Amino acid sequence: MSAPTPMRASAADATVPLDSPTQQRAARATDLAALHELALRSKAYWGYDAAFMASCRDELRLSPEELGTSHVALITGAGGAPIAMAQVVLNGALAELHKLFIDPDHMGHGLGRQMMHWAVNTARAAGATALEIEADPGAAPFYERMGAQRAGSAPSGSIPGRLLPRFLLAL
Repeated sequence: MSAPTPMRASAADATVPLDSPTQQRAARATDLAALHELALRSKAYWGYDAAFMASCRDELRLSPEELGTSHVALITGAGGAPIAMAQVVLNGALAELHKLFIDPDHMGHGLGRQMMHWAVNTARAAGATALEIEADPGAAPFYERMGAQRAGSAPSGSIPGRLLPRFLLAL
């Protein structure tokens, strides 16, 4: 299955100022519901139908346990609501970017780049030498712009038979 066309164009590398100040911080258990909704909105940006979104709903949810076994950061916007998030899991020399989601209304403002910088710095600080990324096909060009190299495919955790582009970013 190929990625659907996004519902709206995005500004490739442009950084457009946000209307309100943002703050980056570590995620807390009280953020989990809002982060799940953010992930669903971000995934839906690519034009997936209701059946697809229902299939990946559980995979997009962060558990309280994951807050203790991985690194999760978010960026808040007006009123403290999360508008971007990323999750890094450390496995020795190889770190994994499990999630990176941006609220569709805030795409094109440099938040994805900011979350990638956080993920890279988090992985490096823990001694990782590479960051592995399994991407939504629609987000593949973003990871290429971030310097990640295509490294084959990986099976989707939600959709049997679906393959996702896999990337490696040397740290």
